[in-house]
Amino acid sequence: MGTGLTPIIPRVKTGLRGVKGKVLAVDALNAIYQFLALVRGFQGEPLRNRHGMVTSHLVGLASRFSKLAADYYCKFIFVFDGPPLPLKQRELEKRRALREKAEKELRELLARGEYEKAFSKAVVALRVDEWIIESSKKLISLMGWPVVEAPSDAEAQAAYIVSKGDAWAVATLDWDALLYGSPRMLRYLTLTGTEWLPSKGVARRLEPELVELENVLRALGITRRQLVEVAILIGTDFNEGIKGIGPKKALRLIKTYGSIERLPRGIREKIPEYEEVLEIFLNPRVREDYALEFREPAYDELERFLVDENSFSEDRVKTIVERLRASWHRGEQLTLNSFKE
Repeated sequence: MGTGLTPIIPRVKTGLRGVKGKVLAVDALNAIYQFLALVRGFQGEPLRNRHGMVTSHLVGLASRFSKLAADYYCKFIFVFDGPPLPLKQRELEKRRALREKAEKELRELLARGEYEKAFSKAVVALRVDEWIIESSKKLISLMGWPVVEAPSDAEAQAAYIVSKGDAWAVATLDWDALLYGSPRMLRYLTLTGTEWLPSKGVARRLEPELVELENVLRALGITRRQLVEVAILIGTDFNEGIKGIGPKKALRLIKTYGSIERLPRGIREKIPEYEEVLEIFLNPRVREDYALEFREPAYDELERFLVDENSFSEDRVKTIVERLRASWHRGEQLTLNSFKE
């Protein structure tokens, strides 16, 4: 879920042309949750294969990223979360309680035939299990893109990959990528240009937005450490934040006092764990020895995986394969031309 910095963060709408030819480090779970929310049947139920296993995430991953590769010449590095840090357990428990409540309400709404209301509950009730994770990794590998396992938060690892120059930006909806020090992040990497808002039961139009850390810090007049402190006052995945303090007020407090440490005691005492949270964001656990290998897609195996194992239509898979083939051969041709020059 990240932190609520949206009202104070400057960003630039780039459209999909802005990502042309770029390598993007994708927060894999962030993308998977989007597909599980959006790719659904009439009654709000996820798509499934003939064995009853969920496939909404596979439909989204295969369709969106094959088209981005073919039409915009993008490459992708998918980063998956590792075990959560102890401070994140509280947030995970909160999310679990919300899911269980939504599941109960979903069953009641479906029983009454209230399908539109049921859809919003279905989104909140999302669960990512081992099948969804492992099938996603298999699909991504068959499509030829590297998978990186983070030691903890995927966004921390993705930010590190971008900072090392192996990717151009982190593709995610959450602001944590900035807190972890990514020079750039890209929000709303979508083809349809819509985002589902379950609380309002509507979708809104979107287009890709580029956020650059240096520009954010300059515009706000603060350091990265202070940006993290603003987030801590609001609340992050690792702390509750302070009731009544939103992003604008948090920014004013940090600019006025300079740091959390210098805040009035009555405020500072409400976030006793702030030093530990600061350490998480400023010195995150990352894998420095990650390996990246972009391979030609395994076309035949990909087709068997999608059609035979996961009940995709042959026509849909043919389109996906043709996109990947065109993307790969174009990349090979560009490399060859560069060598000749």
